[in-house]
Amino acid sequence: MAGKNDVILEMRHITKRFGPVTALDDVNIRVNRGEIFSVCGENGAGKSTLMNVLSGVYGYGTYEGDIVYNGEVCKFRSVRDSEQKGIVIIHQELALQPYLSVLDNLFLGDERKKGLAIDTATERVEAKKVLEQVGLDVDVDTLISNLGVGKQQLVEIAKALLKNVKLLILDEPTAALNDEDSERLLKMIDHLRRTQGLTAIIISHKLNEIAESADEVQVIRDGKTISHISVDAEHPLDQNILIRDMVGRPLTNRYPEHTSHIGGEVLRVEDWKVHHPLDTHRLVAKGVSFNVRAGEIVGLAGLIGAGRTETAMSIFGHQYGVESSGKIVLDGKPVTFPTVSSAVEQGVAYATEDRKVYGLNLLQNIRENTSMANFRHLAHMGVIDRVKERKIAQKYLHEFKTKAPSIETPTGNLSGGNQQKVVLAKWVSTDPKVLILDEPTRGIDVGAKYEIYEIIDQLADSGSGVLMISSELPELLGVCDRIYTMSNGIITACKKADQTNQEELMRYMTSSVPISKEDVFA
Repeated sequence: MAGKNDVILEMRHITKRFGPVTALDDVNIRVNRGEIFSVCGENGAGKSTLMNVLSGVYGYGTYEGDIVYNGEVCKFRSVRDSEQKGIVIIHQELALQPYLSVLDNLFLGDERKKGLAIDTATERVEAKKVLEQVGLDVDVDTLISNLGVGKQQLVEIAKALLKNVKLLILDEPTAALNDEDSERLLKMIDHLRRTQGLTAIIISHKLNEIAESADEVQVIRDGKTISHISVDAEHPLDQNILIRDMVGRPLTNRYPEHTSHIGGEVLRVEDWKVHHPLDTHRLVAKGVSFNVRAGEIVGLAGLIGAGRTETAMSIFGHQYGVESSGKIVLDGKPVTFPTVSSAVEQGVAYATEDRKVYGLNLLQNIRENTSMANFRHLAHMGVIDRVKERKIAQKYLHEFKTKAPSIETPTGNLSGGNQQKVVLAKWVSTDPKVLILDEPTRGIDVGAKYEIYEIIDQLADSGSGVLMISSELPELLGVCDRIYTMSNGIITACKKADQTNQEELMRYMTSSVPISKEDVFA
């Protein structure tokens, strides 16, 4: 690995405008060869825009300033231009084709040929070699759709290695991964930089991962360079200072101070079973039981594959699985939710973990998305009351501090945190008795997270019960009143948040022993 003063990249005085909006304002970065360089900032700060300038997504001539790579001023007019120099970007939304094999994805657009024909034999040899480099043991004929997100990330990195990557840009690489997969990915990046001299630029909202992996950290706020921090064993990253630089103010507490006022039981699920939609002999939820009280925030922790999302989706209108059974009690009365609309009508709402695919219509504006789940309260004889619709949308735009010019702003133009606020507004406007939140802060910066937590607290204070699924244990401990742990389709523990810790929760998240019936509703 090269020394600290061996500079591989400089971006000098980069300014990028979109019409009247200045997304980047005289930004400078300097990256040394063989290091892990982290770019931090709130959503909308300009991080991804800067990386899109570097990688040629925004080509030369569309921005001001210079890109100096390996001592040469580069004028990338396309992604292909930057890739030919060894710069490869992996976006948060993976660019793999789900119904093609691993092999086909690795060489898509860059096929190995013998004459005019594709040289499949050579591709197979190269594929196996590069998959071994990234530590992925799968058959090259496996469809991408049959791989988990963590393995798909490794395929993307393997694809980059086949392009002879020297500078790898990763935009939120661990946003959709659990802690175990995140750690494995970051260790693999560290291994590649140590053994092959790879340089990596990582955009991430996970401050603990930045602290553990980065050699240099640069903070961007409102399109401007705010600070540059060098990190090593003698000078560990101060996360509080990092947060201050990112949000422009100190956050003395990551989670709002909140006193819960817990009432009677509002939701009880008993012995809930659901079968996998493709393998009907396989139980995904194996007799799951839990409850939520009015004004209470209940967490659901578990590793990927534990069955958390599948259980929630199957309860909420049978969106997942087949042959579900068990008992659902709402406000003391047995109920069934055969459809999503029946669940909503009876006072249960579900904010999905994938807001861009299932939570919002990004082509519609804030007003339309806010009213999407609430037509029964807004319509009279099939006609929507537009005055009422605008009033409700405006109310939540103000209360949730959504950063947008107006309720007519297209949702696709918003940052991730503000999109999530629109998702919450959509469901809170239905006045739910119970709101299920599935990874409500995934891919959201630290400042916006705090505001989301405040909204969750407000919802609980209004008397609703909240069930919160999250892969971030500090988040569950900081926000929830009680936490259930789930492993392999069973509930393994129920703990009061102020009487447990991450280590204990992780033990139960890897346990195969179900919780006793007596402790489920404690």
